[in-house]
Amino acid sequence: MIGIAPLEKEIQPLRDELTNHRVYGLLAEMDDVRLFMQKHVYPVWDFMSLLKALQNHLTCVQVPWKPAKNTTTARFINEIVWGEETDVNEKGTPKSHFEMYLDAMEEVNADTSKVLSFVNSLKGLDTIEEDINKADLQPAEKEFLLFTFQTIKENKVHKIASAFTFGREDLIPDMFLEIIEQSSKEQKPNYPKLTYYLERHIEVDGDEHGPLSLEMIKELCGNSELNWLEALDAAKHALKVRIKLWDEIASEIELTKKQLTN
Repeated sequence: MIGIAPLEKEIQPLRDELTNHRVYGLLAEMDDVRLFMQKHVYPVWDFMSLLKALQNHLTCVQVPWKPAKNTTTARFINEIVWGEETDVNEKGTPKSHFEMYLDAMEEVNADTSKVLSFVNSLKGLDTIEEDINKADLQPAEKEFLLFTFQTIKENKVHKIASAFTFGREDLIPDMFLEIIEQSSKEQKPNYPKLTYYLERHIEVDGDEHGPLSLEMIKELCGNSELNWLEALDAAKHALKVRIKLWDEIASEIELTKKQLTN
């Protein structure tokens, strides 16, 4: 198997399962959105570690500086880093997307203390798996984060890029469109930070980053059958841990709704 088309065909059932997940239909009230955000914030956070791993591989971050092997790919990665780490919020203030997401969480009265405590407790990449396992996180949250950092530590750039592209960049517009479609028109004006964050991701990732990320996969896998198979495995795994996280969120929302009606 060599090429984007056969890879995308293989992962399409998982993408369909994810984009048609029942969790989106459960986001009817702000209490549901709060719970969703309190768990989704971990993928928002660890996305940056995948991105930084790609920056380390595909651009030059060392001194003395040397030209990148592929300037087009290096520019693409640097543009994403610039946009994700130092974008501007709805007021034009520079902020990372993670910080913008935290602001949106606070806007809807979602708890940010847990994720901030977790992030601040981390010591480094050498102990990241131990730190995740010890953290006060649910099983699917832990599995999601462990996959991210195990992929990074494996140090195969085509696998990191595949997890990034098919589990994150290529997927985000579909997921966020579902969330916006479920949000009522009456509620949107009350939550400008959340609405801006969602619409900003759709604009940037859908129109700019997605297509370029596919070109990056083509370059990194080349004509190597093994690289394409490993990229496929990483893509499938990334989608499966996302589905498990969505399952966990949906189950928590359903349980909360059941308790409220009893």
